Amino acid sequence: MNERYEEMYRAASRYYIQDETMESIARELRISRSSVSRLLKEARESGLVRISLADHSGSQSPLARKLSTTFGVRVHLVPVKDSATEEYRFDQVARLAARLLTETIDDQQLIGVAWGVTLAQVVQHLGRRPMVGMTVVQMNGGANQRSSGIPYIGEILQSMGDAFDARVVLFPVPAFFDYSETKQAMWRERSVQNVVNLLARLDVAIFGVGCLKGKVPSHVYSAGYMDEDDMQRLVAEGVVGDVCTVLLREDGSYADISFNARATGLTPPELARIPKRICVVADPYRAAAIVGALRAGTTTDLVIDEGTARAVVARL
Repeated sequence: MNERYEEMYRAASRYYIQDETMESIARELRISRSSVSRLLKEARESGLVRISLADHSGSQSPLARKLSTTFGVRVHLVPVKDSATEEYRFDQVARLAARLLTETIDDQQLIGVAWGVTLAQVVQHLGRRPMVGMTVVQMNGGANQRSSGIPYIGEILQSMGDAFDARVVLFPVPAFFDYSETKQAMWRERSVQNVVNLLARLDVAIFGVGCLKGKVPSHVYSAGYMDEDDMQRLVAEGVVGDVCTVLLREDGSYADISFNARATGLTPPELARIPKRICVVADPYRAAAIVGALRAGTTTDLVIDEGTARAVVARL
């Protein structure tokens, strides 16, 4: 144990356990108050101090209770002014989602992560919490005809791996195969089966909800995964969005959507086997897609801002 760690431990134990003030700690350790503040900050960032949320039961406002009662989910509501920018809305929701995930996880767990603009924001707010034996797994393929997807998706997963000292497992297959027969053949390959078997044993999953026409463009509809003909077909089939690149209608149906035979993400029933499923949303324009995702049973915990929650309730 090095000297700096010992200083962090002494300061943190006095401040968080013995309830001493920074001034008294500074006098005892014969350092300045600002030095105590830096030690406490380092203790949190290093994972020496883990600050827990007092209650995981969710928010208790009438708006949150309406969503909770209707869909059987825990709702973690983020108060954001209607005048706030889209960037600020996303940032505030992502912050709460990052805290919730950090407090949800435990050693030796498998954590599933679905890539996208929402998760790219969430990982920016993850605090450092070293874990033992944790594995972070990519939940759906990311390649398309223009890109392997690895730089974008790999950065999201590696950020989470770095925060939790976790092993990172990528899923190097397309988001959508060109032919369903190709997917069926690939699913028999041992390299793919290794990932599929991990996905079948996830303890926690975190994901956003994609939308064909969101205020903040969904990556799957704006980065070369769909061409104009594809988008027209989706609209014709009543698709409003997706979870883990599995396409959904607002009524929660998905099984007869032709694209889904070629999709590589977990279906709603496969998601439902995961004990903790955190859905993160911050865009009122995605309300129809959010309703579809909730009706499909994809979620146990919904992290959402007030404006988006009102838009969802208005569609019920």
